Amino acid sequence: MTNRTVQIKLENGLEARPVALLVQEASKYDSTVYIQSGDKKVNAKSIMGMMSLSLNNGDMLEVIAEGSDEQTAVDNIEKFLSNN
Repeated sequence: MTNRTVQIKLENGLEARPVALLVQEASKYDSTVYIQSGDKKVNAKSIMGMMSLSLNNGDMLEVIAEGSDEQTAVDNIEKFLSNN
């Protein structure tokens, strides 16, 4: 399992369009990918789950992945959330 704390650096936070793009990114990987914010942990491949987090620019979250490509998944999701 690989996990990393990440700060969201997206101007409008995780609203509908960025959430859809994040779900597409997470879905590229065989690993299970979760986003945890506070006590809520959701599947990063679920649009509805991700929308339920209501994350804003500057918020901190945990990216958690487990599987054959977990390191790549966490690295690339961090890049997406950091607006790189």
